[in-house]
Amino acid sequence: MTLTATPAALATIDLRRIPPGERHPLVFSTFGALAAGQAMELVNDHDPQPLFLQFQAEMPSAFDWERLEAGPQTWRVRVTRLESPGPGGRCCGCCGGG
Repeated sequence: MTLTATPAALATIDLRRIPPGERHPLVFSTFGALAAGQAMELVNDHDPQPLFLQFQAEMPSAFDWERLEAGPQTWRVRVTRLESPGPGGRCCGCCGGG
């Protein structure tokens, strides 16, 4: 008998239900809890470009951003955590990992 690994459950955050001031902190804390290779899906009622720019500014090599749906009423993106070694091959810890 052979067992096959199933991918980890994808965390989904429906940002439309979260108060605006709590959205980015929730996204970044959820991202920080992901292991390399794990992903979360974000659902929003507007283009999450400001969030993408914040990811780029704070952790440019730690994530992959994949647009799944682009409006006009619903935007969906998948954000995957990548291996992000810092100096000496170790994670710098700036994104909550390592």
